[in-house]
Amino acid sequence: MKLPKGISDLLHETGQLSSFVVRFFKEGFKPRYEWEELFKQAFINGYKSLPLVGITAFIMGLVLTVQSRPTLAEFGATSWLPAMIAISIVREIGPVITALICAGKIGSSIGAELGSMKVTEQIDAMEVSGTNPFKFLVVTRVLSIAFMLPILVILADLIAIYACYIGVNFKDVVSWKLFYNKVFNSLEYSDFIPALVKSFFFGLTIGLVGCFKGYNSQKEQKELDMLQILL
Repeated sequence: MKLPKGISDLLHETGQLSSFVVRFFKEGFKPRYEWEELFKQAFINGYKSLPLVGITAFIMGLVLTVQSRPTLAEFGATSWLPAMIAISIVREIGPVITALICAGKIGSSIGAELGSMKVTEQIDAMEVSGTNPFKFLVVTRVLSIAFMLPILVILADLIAIYACYIGVNFKDVVSWKLFYNKVFNSLEYSDFIPALVKSFFFGLTIGLVGCFKGYNSQKEQKELDMLQILL
């Protein structure tokens, strides 16, 4: 029984992605380690993404505060606003929004960069010269995103909480010390640790998918050309 084309393509790509992930874990733990390229990619994917992540986090914290205040005011619970916003940002919203921003910015740029290198045969030239292109190009990029995304999430959380402080002071007058105490008295280590673990795996997924799409772009194009010839 022949499977429909959509399902067949999905299973084929899933198998390729699984093989790509297995190869990543095999290559990632073997020496020689490309430390210089890893730090370079960490700078590009982390530091250069901070302005966009920071702006998004500031807007997110400010909007959440302004939009949540009227509902809490109906119940006379505006004093709970700092704690509520801080918990929601640290636990869920911060990691998810930061990962989405990085998926759009970093994932697409990596896919385009590696795809361009594959099509112009730069990766083949690296193999001929004796360099392991998978370790140099893929492993370093994936690990840099996986390690930098939790740091970006922490910074985004801090920026969003500060934006919450500004939003609270639109209608009320709350000192920074009181706001700080309300926020951090409501937070526990159990709020931070799962969020950072999630962020690490978000970064790993973004890096793997972006690199997979770019690294296999020429192969996919050849398959499409063959299908067009057959049809």
